Amino acid sequence: MPSIPRSAAVATVMATALASGLLAGSSSAAADADITADAAGVRIHDVQGTTRTSPLVGQQVKDVEGIVIGVRTYGSSRGFWLQDPQADADPATSEGLFVFTGSTPTVAVGDAVKVSGTVGEFVPGGLNSGNQSITQISKPAVTVVSSGNELPAPVVVSARSVPSAYAPEGDPAAANSINALPLKPGSYALDYYESLEGSNVRIGTARVVGATDPYSELWVTVKPRENPTSRGGARYGSYESQNTGRLQIQSLIPLAEQPFPKANVGDVLSGTTEGPLDFNQFGGYTIGARTLGTVVDNELERESTRPQRRGELAVATYNVENLDPTDPQEKFDALAKAVVENLSSPDIVTLEEIQDNNGAKNDGTVAADATVKKFTDAIVAAGGPAYEWRSVDPENNKDGGEPGGNIRQVFLFNPERVSFTDRSGGDATAATGVVKEKGRAALTLSPGRIDPANTAWEASRKPLAGEFVFRGRTVFVIANHFGSKGGDESLTSHHQPPVRSSEAKRLEQAKAVNTFVKDILKKQCNADVVVLGDINDFEFSATTKALTDGGALYPAIKSLPRSERYSYVFQGNSQVLDQILTSPSIDDFSYDSVHINAEFADQNSDHDPQVLRFRP
Repeated sequence: MPSIPRSAAVATVMATALASGLLAGSSSAAADADITADAAGVRIHDVQGTTRTSPLVGQQVKDVEGIVIGVRTYGSSRGFWLQDPQADADPATSEGLFVFTGSTPTVAVGDAVKVSGTVGEFVPGGLNSGNQSITQISKPAVTVVSSGNELPAPVVVSARSVPSAYAPEGDPAAANSINALPLKPGSYALDYYESLEGSNVRIGTARVVGATDPYSELWVTVKPRENPTSRGGARYGSYESQNTGRLQIQSLIPLAEQPFPKANVGDVLSGTTEGPLDFNQFGGYTIGARTLGTVVDNELERESTRPQRRGELAVATYNVENLDPTDPQEKFDALAKAVVENLSSPDIVTLEEIQDNNGAKNDGTVAADATVKKFTDAIVAAGGPAYEWRSVDPENNKDGGEPGGNIRQVFLFNPERVSFTDRSGGDATAATGVVKEKGRAALTLSPGRIDPANTAWEASRKPLAGEFVFRGRTVFVIANHFGSKGGDESLTSHHQPPVRSSEAKRLEQAKAVNTFVKDILKKQCNADVVVLGDINDFEFSATTKALTDGGALYPAIKSLPRSERYSYVFQGNSQVLDQILTSPSIDDFSYDSVHINAEFADQNSDHDPQVLRFRP
């Protein structure tokens, strides 16, 4: 039977349902719209249609036939996938479909079934997430016709089958959505994956590009030559380079029967991985593996940077991921060991995500001296220097992050190598400024916060500025933790390009820091300024361009080969979030992104620290 065309009535009902949120869950739009249709004899490819949304959404269908190819017995979206072994001739129409049961399914893989129910479009994460929807049948009546049937042959997903272009441009008339565009699986990777939604797919041996996470997921690429990093990952180098070969892997096998493998970036998922292709809220297209390959350990090692030489100042930045005294001593010890052994005890370390003295307990506590002492003591115990520290406590719950945690930036410095110039008066609301003293720039408050009343820093960490002296030369260090990417749509969004709403705040934050740096350079054109921290944005982003505006700063990570430019791994993409930027006077330096966390299943933080060495 050919695909049933979308009628004007169904299109109107779908638009209404999407606007009202009816399709965000498993409920049907038909109840409100009172749509009826003679949909008996409909095949799975008729339900799926040739776009991302079903032409039968909101309608009742009867006795849709297929073979069960996967069963999900856990989580809030329990159900099973069925596939029609008799495919049509249209590559745009998927032959697979998810059936949402809401409780543990009573069918088994290999059952031939007939399913009656309501066709809907479920949006993982909700309508406002921007995620693509999953075509499904809900409120099903299921009849098992026979058991033990041979499964439909899997589609082999490989470097040859996945197109090199990622996604079509969205329709401007539909807010850049690609939902209504006809699928072109031979032209775009997202269209190719969508044309296999719910179908049985298989990959062969593939390289791991995203380590196993706490939720028993990992990422592989079926395109080993696509933007490889020097350590086996897949580098995200521009908004136009999406690494089309990435797929998330989950397991449909109960963990009690087969524990999910622990893998690091660069390992290999060897053999065959096979199962239905799903769409996941936290990763987009995902293979729910009935058969899971074997991880081959590539023995990835954590990096160590070289020690600074006598005349070099080493400045580092490290996001220590919500560190507070309630964390186990093992975390403090591991982070401390990394500072001493992997970072070679830098002269200055700016820390991000230092929490207050009781962590997430929301009782008004803002001081973090206990947190920092526990960390600096651990560094000494690991054989490192007795770091001193400076910071400014935030106002309670005014800087974002975990409620009650009051994260902030902190300066650590080795007093045997560098001194700190204290200029008193800095607090959460006082803004440090720049003056000229004896022909040189100086801060009015050190440590001090930059422009804390600026709305750009609302519910976000304010930059921390401080003056240091190394071998008689003043160095201005500005520690940052820009606004997060929370709220941005994923790369697999139905909006193409995806909406990156969080960029607006970071752009304003970058402008504020750039203005401050220019003020220093106006007072002293050859001042040494180091701006660093968790910038939460890429080296090619508008945020970075705003930081560097007018030549005030240079993103030092660009001095590295492209294959080494990353500090974070997200959904199989190795990317830059943490940065160190330098003023023009720092024109000869050594830079290292020290890969010790982001590529590993066992992490002490989800960020890799950065180190800059130069002679002031």
